[in-house]
Amino acid sequence: MAYWSILGSGVTGLCIATALCEKGEKIEVVENPNIQAASYFAGGMLAPFCEGESAPDIVVKNGQLSVEWWDNHVSNVKKTGTIVIAPPRDMSELRRFANMTICHEWVDPGKIEKDLKGRFSEGLFFPSEAFIDPRLALQELKENLKNKGVSFHTGSPKGKIIDCTGMAATSSLKNLRAVRGEMLIFECHEVNFLRPIRLLHPRFPCYLVPRANGRFMVGATMVESNDDSPISARALIEMLSSVYAIHPAFAEARIIETGTGCRPSFPDNIPQIIEQDGKFYINGMYRHGFLLAPVLALDFVKKILG
Repeated sequence: MAYWSILGSGVTGLCIATALCEKGEKIEVVENPNIQAASYFAGGMLAPFCEGESAPDIVVKNGQLSVEWWDNHVSNVKKTGTIVIAPPRDMSELRRFANMTICHEWVDPGKIEKDLKGRFSEGLFFPSEAFIDPRLALQELKENLKNKGVSFHTGSPKGKIIDCTGMAATSSLKNLRAVRGEMLIFECHEVNFLRPIRLLHPRFPCYLVPRANGRFMVGATMVESNDDSPISARALIEMLSSVYAIHPAFAEARIIETGTGCRPSFPDNIPQIIEQDGKFYINGMYRHGFLLAPVLALDFVKKILG
C-alpha cells in the first residue's frame, strides 16, 4: 500500500482524498495557505444537462454521476432542478438552448418558482439537476477526512505526489491555461428561489444560485485571461443588470462579496489524469469542477488500484 500526498485542497484534491480514503489508502493533504482554490468561488451547480449547451457529451454523461456522489458525501445537496429563462426579445436564445440540450420540459416559470409569476411566459425546466453550497460542501468533505485521521498540513509532502493544484501546476503542465471567472454574492429577503435560475442573453448570460439566509450567488463571466485581480466594473454592471431582469426587487439587494478566480483548463476544456515525472496530475476542471471532480476521483482510484 502506497502513501499518497495530495497537493491542494480544492474540490479536486478533496474528492481524490475522499475516494482514496474510502479504499483504505494512507493519505495526507498538503495545503498552500497563500492560494485560494478556484472552487471557493464556484456556483456549485450540478447541472450536466444545462452544460450540454456548450460542453461535449462526455461532460453530460459523466456529470450525471456527480449528483449521487455528492448526495452520498455531503448534507446540503438540493435536488430541485434548474430553470432557464430569457427576456422576450431573446426567446431565440431559449429555443437555441433547448435544441442543444436534453432532459428538459417547457414550462411556465411562475408555476415552478412563485416569485417568477407573470415575469416570463416560457422557460425550460431541467428537473433532475441539483446544486450545493460549494464552500459548505468542501468544508464537510474536509471535516469528514479529518475525522478519519487524514492529516492536513502546509509542510513538505512525504508520499507519492498527486498534484491537484490547478493553475499552480502550469510550470509542469505546459498546455494548461487560465479562464477567469467573476462572481458576486448579495442578500435580498424580498425574493425566494428554491433552485438555480439561468438567464440567457446573447452577450452576458448569467446564473443565479440561492444560498441560505436570503443570499444569492451570481456568476457569468468566462474570460480567457490569467488575471485574478478584483472584479471589473463592466462585469459587475452586467451581472447586476441581469439579476434585475430576473426580478426588480433585487435592485434593493445588498452586495456582500465579490470575487474572481482563474479556472485551470486544457485546450479541449476536458479534465485529465496525467502521470509525468513520477507524479500524478489531476487538473483542467475548467468550469466543471463540482460536476466532474468526483468522476475523475473514481477513475483515478480505479487506475491506480487496478
